[in-house]
Amino acid sequence: MNPEKITVRMENGQTMEVVVFSKRASGIQIVIGEGIHNVKCDLAPTRNGLAYAGSVLGREVVYERSREQVQADIDRLNPGLRKSRPR
Repeated sequence: MNPEKITVRMENGQTMEVVVFSKRASGIQIVIGEGIHNVKCDLAPTRNGLAYAGSVLGREVVYERSREQVQADIDRLNPGLRKSRPR
């Protein structure tokens, strides 16, 4: 199983590749680090909906994708979630 990875921008301008723990249009949970030295971070959509932002250990982390782009990624990766089942 290959974990999904995304690239986030730190407040000093550097980019970092992190592992996605859970992904929804309403928020993304990421894991920074590996092993016992990992830290979870919740990214919430910004007010204008053009990015996701969060804070880890006092540092700002930004994922520069809109809510629509994230929802499209979710639908593309798992199309079975959107289909209704017959009763």
